[in-house]
Amino acid sequence: MHIPKTMSALKIDRVTPGSEARLTEIPVPEVKPGWALVQIRAFGLNNAERLVRLEEMGEPWIAPSVVPGIECAGVVTNPGDTDLEADQRVVACMGGMGREFDGSYAEYALLPRKNIMRVPDHIDWPWAELGAFPETYLTAWGSLFECLQLELGDTLLVRGATCGLGYAAVQLAKALRVKVMATTHRTTKLELLRQAGANEAILDEGHLAGKAMGANKVLDLVGPRDLRDTLRTVEHGGIVCSTGILGGVYALNDFDPIKDIPNGVYLTGYFSNYPTQELFDALFAFMGDHNLRPLYNTAFPFTDLPSALAQQDAGTGGKIVIVHD
Repeated sequence: MHIPKTMSALKIDRVTPGSEARLTEIPVPEVKPGWALVQIRAFGLNNAERLVRLEEMGEPWIAPSVVPGIECAGVVTNPGDTDLEADQRVVACMGGMGREFDGSYAEYALLPRKNIMRVPDHIDWPWAELGAFPETYLTAWGSLFECLQLELGDTLLVRGATCGLGYAAVQLAKALRVKVMATTHRTTKLELLRQAGANEAILDEGHLAGKAMGANKVLDLVGPRDLRDTLRTVEHGGIVCSTGILGGVYALNDFDPIKDIPNGVYLTGYFSNYPTQELFDALFAFMGDHNLRPLYNTAFPFTDLPSALAQQDAGTGGKIVIVHD
């Protein structure tokens, strides 16, 4: 397979709103031990990347100059010394991707072997769907099943459901025939949640305690801003998983677990930074067994990546996917 010397990419070294993002030409990275070169065919946009572009540049955990992008789907073009094979379809996400080292906002990405997962032969999704899959569905899967231990008979509340992760969580939960309540702070989004399968769509005005009744499992994607209210919303004996930070507050410095966590309520969180092939195999199998396909809202060609980022900054909602020609 011919590999060019240079490629189109979006590389940033300062705070970069979507309106200021520009594609540039940079060298295609050379393979090094333990890493493989992947030709990227599609990737999704994530809130974590928006935070890198708008808030985290200059922080010590972000490379001074970096290609953002924490997930991708593509084809191995140079497996190097890894056990991967050329032309193999793969997905990749997290583990420092798009933060400590260059990520997916490019035509190629050099990735550590531990971040790269094989796509099974029976998965025949188009690239746009595969690009919407890795980070979003891994996070939904881990939050629902590893943290919330979701099972038939549960009632799940998804707080902040009108994002890509929220829609994915509703989809996975409904596949188990779990009753799902989903919230949004926008009246215009309530019908979208019903269409996505939610049994009940609830307008979230900042206070759900006493309003959203009967949930014994809660996936909180709004995060620390409303966490105390979420803890008062779940039923006695229930579990809250705090996974998102859509509320724009990242930590609670005055959090008092004795007073803020009601008796008999359990609090956990999911961090998707450590993907494994075993996790993806289970997730691919679940999607196949239940005839599910990854959801996304809008697909942009790679050449329109700046426009897609501007739309993301405007808060359109739902998953945006970028697809290469």
